[in-house]
Amino acid sequence: MNIYADSEKNSREGIIIPEKEAIKLTEMKPDVHTLRLLTLNMHKGFNILNRRFVLPELRDAVRSLSTDVVFLQEVHGSHNRHALRHSNWPSVPQYEFLADSMWPEFSYGRNAVYPDGDHGNALLSKYPIIRFRNLDVSIGTIEQRGLLHSVLKVPGHDEVHAICVHLGLRENHRQQQLILLQELIESFSPTSPVIVAGDFNDWRQRADKILSTANMNEVFVSHYGKPAKSFPARWPLLCLDRIYIRNASASNPEVLSRKPWSHLSDHAPLIVEIHL
Repeated sequence: MNIYADSEKNSREGIIIPEKEAIKLTEMKPDVHTLRLLTLNMHKGFNILNRRFVLPELRDAVRSLSTDVVFLQEVHGSHNRHALRHSNWPSVPQYEFLADSMWPEFSYGRNAVYPDGDHGNALLSKYPIIRFRNLDVSIGTIEQRGLLHSVLKVPGHDEVHAICVHLGLRENHRQQQLILLQELIESFSPTSPVIVAGDFNDWRQRADKILSTANMNEVFVSHYGKPAKSFPARWPLLCLDRIYIRNASASNPEVLSRKPWSHLSDHAPLIVEIHL
């Protein structure tokens, strides 16, 4: 627990622009004050009940939203058996297939490894990712979970911290993982913008209280007084997915629960505009 992936592993799993080069590139561009953000548990590219492989359709749907940053959970880095079964299985990792030409930067945190492949969290970004690390927050050996922490170089800002989250199914595991998340956030500069998004599996709605100690606010709670219902995608009843921010504000938070989204995963995506 609490082990960060080393830089050699990171360099194999994503694109990292050297910080000095990223600063030079962003200083040449006008300041950016709004980020359009999407978070989605993509169910490893399959629709609900795993009946159909829908990754190409999911890519088209995500591209249509023109988002700046995409937080993804349950993303395959590889899966040899699926690659043999599905003729349209991509030849590159799922996060790279989704990133394509719209998001030149991506980071990936491998959480679960098994004989056929691996899966974890990913972040796609239109802005440079100057560094990233994957924090292993697995409790025991039953579930492999991680916090993917990426640092973005957004024009006009020194650093923007983006954490892609997928927490455990067990309540006592989630409580421990939320404390680790809180400690990670508190290690950042108190003035840096922070965005945390993903699948919290927090159907009992306990996360707000713990993360409030790190001055994090959930965007749907701030706007509507309650978190978004995002699961199951076709008939959302449970509030599992969240977006938290610090040193930023938000507008137009929305649950995408209609077609095509209701048929592309078991979770409905959340989308919002973040103002830095």
